[in-house]
Amino acid sequence: MEVEVHQEEISEEERQSGHVLPTSLESNNLKKNNWGFLFTGIIGGALVTVYAVATPFITPALRKVCLPFVPATSKQIENVVKMLRHRRGPLVDIGSGDGRIVIAAAKEGFPAVGYELNPWLVWYSRYRAWREGVHGSAKFYVSDLWKVTFAQYSNVVIFGVPQMMPQLEKKLELELEDDARVIACRFPFPHWTPNHTAGEGIDTVWAYDMSTFRGREKRV
Repeated sequence: MEVEVHQEEISEEERQSGHVLPTSLESNNLKKNNWGFLFTGIIGGALVTVYAVATPFITPALRKVCLPFVPATSKQIENVVKMLRHRRGPLVDIGSGDGRIVIAAAKEGFPAVGYELNPWLVWYSRYRAWREGVHGSAKFYVSDLWKVTFAQYSNVVIFGVPQMMPQLEKKLELELEDDARVIACRFPFPHWTPNHTAGEGIDTVWAYDMSTFRGREKRV
């Protein structure tokens, strides 16, 4: 009898031990699963954020003609403003980036508009214009420059790349009025002759008056 009782006690202890051990394992596994879900959620959220931020920057690079964002230097802005002296009428910055040129023009009294493909830069430009107190005269829009008509602008500023300049030259020839002035930064237009030049190196800007250009065409 004593042996049987002892065996029953052992069996009871084994059953208790067998009951407790899986519970501990389940608890540990549950904690590991929770941490796993949390880690996966953090990584997933980070990837979504990176994708959302990076896509507007990457997408333009996949286009046939890429207009990368390179911030204008203070000297470039100074040279552009110099080319705008004694000028009037609305201004447009094609590929306005973070809005520096548009904001500088607005401070000089121009109603200025910037077109930019990257929405993050457009939102940041709007914030900068508000911070600088010129949000009433400095406007920014998300748009592809090839889908915008520039006929209503008297002053056009472009920070272009060599691959796009010939095509843009033809577009502006067709759309701009005779009193318009085009200011090119970093790279000149391939076929136009500038009326004025300011700066040197990467800070060089070229100003082209459509009236002079078209006058030469008529004489020829």
